[in-house]
Amino acid sequence: MSALKALANAAARRLDVMFPGYFMTAKHNHYRDFGYPDKVTFDMLYAMYTRNGIAAAAVDKTILKTWQDVPFLQEQQRDGTQGAHTKETKAEGEIRQRFEDLRIWSRLAEADRRSMVGSYSGVILRLADNKMFSEPVDTVSGGLLGLVEIIPAWEGQLQVSQWETDEKSEAYGQPLMFQFNEASVGDDVRQPRSFMLHPDRVIIWSRDGTFDCKSLLEPGYNDLMTLEKISGAGGEGFWKNAKSAPVLEVDPEAKIDEMARAMGVPVEELVDRMNEQVEDWQKGFDKLLMIQGMQAKSLSVTLPSPEHFFAIALQSFAASITMPVKILVGSQTGERASTEDATEWSQTNMARRNNTVRPNIMELVSRLERFRILPERDWYLDWSDLTEVSMTEKIDRVTRMADTNQKMQGIGELVFTGDEMREVLGKEPLNDDQRYPDRIDGNDNDEFDTPPIVVPPADPEIED
Repeated sequence: MSALKALANAAARRLDVMFPGYFMTAKHNHYRDFGYPDKVTFDMLYAMYTRNGIAAAAVDKTILKTWQDVPFLQEQQRDGTQGAHTKETKAEGEIRQRFEDLRIWSRLAEADRRSMVGSYSGVILRLADNKMFSEPVDTVSGGLLGLVEIIPAWEGQLQVSQWETDEKSEAYGQPLMFQFNEASVGDDVRQPRSFMLHPDRVIIWSRDGTFDCKSLLEPGYNDLMTLEKISGAGGEGFWKNAKSAPVLEVDPEAKIDEMARAMGVPVEELVDRMNEQVEDWQKGFDKLLMIQGMQAKSLSVTLPSPEHFFAIALQSFAASITMPVKILVGSQTGERASTEDATEWSQTNMARRNNTVRPNIMELVSRLERFRILPERDWYLDWSDLTEVSMTEKIDRVTRMADTNQKMQGIGELVFTGDEMREVLGKEPLNDDQRYPDRIDGNDNDEFDTPPIVVPPADPEIED
């Protein structure tokens, strides 16, 4: 038995040498088998986002849905005024105008986009406090004018250069200084900025406000590579078939010297001359391929239909980012299915808005309060509900409610009141003045009063 075991171990070692990576353990190393990287870096994620259409759609469509409108900063939450901003206070109006001037919301949306590609992104605050970026921030004078610019930064542009290592410090384990290098990501930065950055002037934008989050693209990175392999192989196979480079088969009885003499070149240059002739033939449909003692054949590449293999990888990637496939690629194969996908997609982005985006925005608000750029208030972020149905759907519901009331008239029951129907439309109930505009004040009767008949006094001259 021991001899058989030794023989089996020796055979396993032989196979491991012949096929490295396949027989090291009971399970294969699938990353090595299929050509996937063992570790995914930010540079790889950034390259995938900028060069892969599916990856770009995953990030960009999420951002477009999450930021399909912009929020409003209110001094306090006002019940029943979701989305109604006509009654804004003076401070709210000034904030809205300043944020529009500096394009704050679009810059924050860009920071949100970059955080999805990397593990995190940065929101750098440029303030009018007459200090260097590397210095801490005290109080900034000028109110809202103290905020000059917001700079979104990629993970690869913003790195921690110094950590707090004192265990007795309240900031233990937190950054003491950042290094910002704008030119470290991309090659289209015309005037790159580079400076040391104090933590007071930067907000880490991620799912939990730390550096330890994962990119949206990382769980499905292998699927994205598979999609590239399938589409690339299909395109290359089509190109090779379309190109139709001929293979010249020389007849055994062919005389090479006579062929060279017929083409007017030495024998050693015959191959080059044939290559030129084939190249000229491929460039035009009206060219002739003249060969002597040879037979031209074409090699075609036969590939299976890639749709099935592409769909498997696409569905796996869509599952990794919790996005319906129809939303990701933009196809719709049925009204009911597309409506359900749209509803689920709205719920997903609403959850992301509440759990990721809103806390990061409120961290910015808290930082601006600390610098006295914003006054201390119980600030509330008023934002629309992504899951709210459209006005057309609301009117549809009210119409069905009215139809139900009409059908129930026969048994003397009113299922829905007018106030309930108005509530579906997002409108306030009517007050008495709006409900009964022609009723005279103070009259509690159900009937409308008619104006009294005024009889003019008799003319004494006529009586005489």
